[in-house]
Amino acid sequence: MLDIKYIRENPELIKENCKKRHVQVDIDTLLQTDEERREIQQNLNQLQQERNQGSKLKGKPSPEHIEKMKKIGAEIKQLEESYNQKEELLHELLLQVPNLTHPETPIGHEHEFKTLYTNQEPELKDFQTKDHEELLLKHDLLDFERGAKVVGSKFFYTKGKLVELNRALTNYGIDICQKHGFQLIETPDLAHKKILEGAGFNPRGEETQIYNIENQDLSLVGTAEITVLGYHADEVIDLEDGPIKYVALSHCFRTEAGSYGRTSKGLYRVHQFTKLEMFVFCKPNQSDQIHQDLLAIEQEIVDGLELPYRVIDIASSDLGGPAYRKFDIEAYMTMLGDPDEKDKIHQQGNYGEITSTSNCLDYQARRMNIKFHNKETNQKEFVHTLNGTAVVLSRFPIALVENHQLPDGSIKIPKALHPYLNFKEIK
Repeated sequence: MLDIKYIRENPELIKENCKKRHVQVDIDTLLQTDEERREIQQNLNQLQQERNQGSKLKGKPSPEHIEKMKKIGAEIKQLEESYNQKEELLHELLLQVPNLTHPETPIGHEHEFKTLYTNQEPELKDFQTKDHEELLLKHDLLDFERGAKVVGSKFFYTKGKLVELNRALTNYGIDICQKHGFQLIETPDLAHKKILEGAGFNPRGEETQIYNIENQDLSLVGTAEITVLGYHADEVIDLEDGPIKYVALSHCFRTEAGSYGRTSKGLYRVHQFTKLEMFVFCKPNQSDQIHQDLLAIEQEIVDGLELPYRVIDIASSDLGGPAYRKFDIEAYMTMLGDPDEKDKIHQQGNYGEITSTSNCLDYQARRMNIKFHNKETNQKEFVHTLNGTAVVLSRFPIALVENHQLPDGSIKIPKALHPYLNFKEIK
């Protein structure tokens, strides 16, 4: 969350930022609640001071003094209840306020992103292409029917060479991240509500994308970003030897409420998948550069898989609450093409997100109370946090299978994965 002091000092800036992000938050009510809370705190402090002084009275207290102390005690209890109510309301309002927005972020709706880089033009095949679902079903590597029978719609089984391919992609991503100094970690698949809230995810309510455990203060996580952030909650971490960098493996669970159309086909939007996620804790003056570094690592991974892609700077309304700035890598996919082009040889696909990297400044760290000791100021300050997808085992296989398909329906494996597999082609 943002510092309440910063909001007090810059109310118009915060209101304007909310407009940029298309988020409706009543900043005036927030500030009024904050003012009322501070007034209650001031009165509470005065009464507590009176009670402390009264308790130091020497000798036997008079009936009048006893009655006065009772009255002060009752007033303190009433003020404490009022303070807690204001504190809870203020906390709820603060959770709704999005992060600040990077000055270079495009302002606008989801489709108003800025393309920063395109690596190559997609190869137009001289044969009728298939989407990943057709290809994987053809090779008996994917089973949605039995997934639906056992769990429900959009759950699935992977089989045979697809399991091996996913394992290869994971190990390939791990090796690249470890080369860049990331520590490998495997996280729990569950987290407490306060950890999800700290990461900026809404675990309750109609808009949630989170699966909750009934009668428990626990939810299934949608990304290892949540659990790695929680790893250092309420800690003062040592950043003197440089940023702390993790690459985390976890299962991810998302309800995908409201998803529909072409982007809900096959593996593109599913309820459970495995992801390798980069996460960094750093000093404030390092986060801009580290954000660029995370993007470069993502590009290195995708370049090795020989995929056509573009890098986009996400528009302000599509950032999500915690992100100050976010870059996506979108790979070219046959499945996202216009269905009216289906019978044409040169079917046109489209670009779909396969990685995302965000700089969250101290927004998450402030919620989770994660600090470092700044030797220059001799103060404990909030760290900055960043996250980035290394490999996701839903959309990476889509892009790989669709872009490397051959006329007979077999699938060529890019050279970067050869050391991790005992086959070079799926046929």
